[in-house]
Amino acid sequence: MEIFILKTAEEASRIAGRFVNEAIKKNPKTVLGLATGSTPLMLYKEMYTACQAGLDYSQVRSFNLDEYYGLDPQHPQSYRRFMNENLFNHLNIDINNTRVPDGLAKDCAAACAQYEADMKAAGGVDIQVLGIGSDGHIGFNEPGSSLVSRTRLVTLTPQTIRDNARFFEKEEDVPRYAVSMGVGTVMEAKTCLMLCFGANKAKAVKGMIEGGISQFNPASALQMHPHTLVFLDEAAAADLELKDYYRWASEHPATL
Repeated sequence: MEIFILKTAEEASRIAGRFVNEAIKKNPKTVLGLATGSTPLMLYKEMYTACQAGLDYSQVRSFNLDEYYGLDPQHPQSYRRFMNENLFNHLNIDINNTRVPDGLAKDCAAACAQYEADMKAAGGVDIQVLGIGSDGHIGFNEPGSSLVSRTRLVTLTPQTIRDNARFFEKEEDVPRYAVSMGVGTVMEAKTCLMLCFGANKAKAVKGMIEGGISQFNPASALQMHPHTLVFLDEAAAADLELKDYYRWASEHPATL
């Protein structure tokens, strides 16, 4: 892991956005893995601002991490609608090249297998954008998820349901299931780009970076990934024992 600790989430998102945009300049056919939620919104703004300034996204393809199961794509809280409104509608991307798991699939297992096959046929994910839950989940891979899991239907924990209830009229409206890429699927991305902001993420961040590799903190699997970039603000980095070293290392990268 390469750990970058910045003063603010805005600064961290700016640097992360620069990394994504530079990758697309080098490879216009970059395959992105994308995440939803409030954490990547500033990153997505960096992406579509660059596009509106001339960066070409027309050949980029994307695969989203997850989707609620049982929500129509037009539902206000569906992840397809979130992605359209917060990113895709602002890019010159071919909407047919943007993929979100099918939350209405009648044969969910077959749809998940096809999603994996389509990612493989696209050449695999070049950059996987990730956030972390307060309990260490990535995507909807809740604590207890196998670290070699694949795209599948998952049961959400009561904590995740409570965390996401703020987006719905009432907690009872939050779906109890979701379709999610597995931890093993995420680990196959060439680069993982993790964004973690806020004091409520500090415990999970410490477990991810400095704890043992465990299914109880699914994000800790990224310790085994060959190229993971972690962008933190000061609040999210607060519990890290080696935060001074991480700052030093990012300022003095080991390059020959």
